[in-house]
Amino acid sequence: MLRELSETKPAAALEGRRPAAKPKQASGFWYVAPFLAAFTLFLLWPIISGLWMSLTNQSLTGAGGGFAGFGNYLEAFGDKAVWQSLGNTAVFTLLTAAPLVVLSFVMAHLVYVGLPGQWLWRLSFFAPYLLPVSVVAALWQWMFQPGFGLINATLSAWGIKQVGFLDTEGVAMFSVVLVTIWWTVGFNFLLYLSALQNIPDHLYEAAQLDGAGPWRRLVSITIPMVNRTTVMIVMLQILASLKVFEQIYLLTNGGPRGSTRSVLEYIYDTGFSGYRLGYASAISYLFFALIVVIAVLQLRVMNRKAS
Repeated sequence: MLRELSETKPAAALEGRRPAAKPKQASGFWYVAPFLAAFTLFLLWPIISGLWMSLTNQSLTGAGGGFAGFGNYLEAFGDKAVWQSLGNTAVFTLLTAAPLVVLSFVMAHLVYVGLPGQWLWRLSFFAPYLLPVSVVAALWQWMFQPGFGLINATLSAWGIKQVGFLDTEGVAMFSVVLVTIWWTVGFNFLLYLSALQNIPDHLYEAAQLDGAGPWRRLVSITIPMVNRTTVMIVMLQILASLKVFEQIYLLTNGGPRGSTRSVLEYIYDTGFSGYRLGYASAISYLFFALIVVIAVLQLRVMNRKAS
């Protein structure tokens, strides 16, 4: 009897007990809320605000602000300074993109194949990239300085006429390109070095057994194996070159006679020196559209090559 009661009591107690309520699952919204707040405040709102500003005559002084429609965009298409700065940006991109890709690969390959003193070369190649742009500009301004600058003093010692590297039209752009290559090649060098170190050794060992020399191994193994890295570096390099501003602003301030002024510097000058925020915003959005078109075309070409 007692045994029957002990067996039936827990069952009866369980039948009378309410099932435990399931814990409420927190909404996923609260997990992404901090990101959405930051995204809205620092990205979405500036985009919408800038787009509206490009349709107005907003001034930096707060004056004006009347609705202008597409007047600023139409003015930008007829502005010679816009086209000149776009041309300067395109020239800078063409002069920097190819050397920064080829030179960084050569440097990484030399280190990878066992150049003596590897730690010194790694440090020498990558260290300039760690410097702030203000330090880079001050360093090269001193070296380019006429009279006592290191480069001009060396040219004079060799009996060569001194050159106005930063104030001669036709030379200043090449000087900015040289500084940019020296400053930023370390980043691409690091990417290439990482890609080279991920190539399996057995590929080289098999090629050596088949009698392939160093050049054949480079062309048939190394370059194809780093192809994805090359595509990524080319894309990043072109987009970064199109956005050039700091080194040009600090080295030449766009001179001489606007021969080095990039489109971003023209936007800056228009907005903060000319006080025309609305017009500067319109040029910004036109340039943004151009970068989007270039990026999409670049992706399509790269994907076609990869397939």
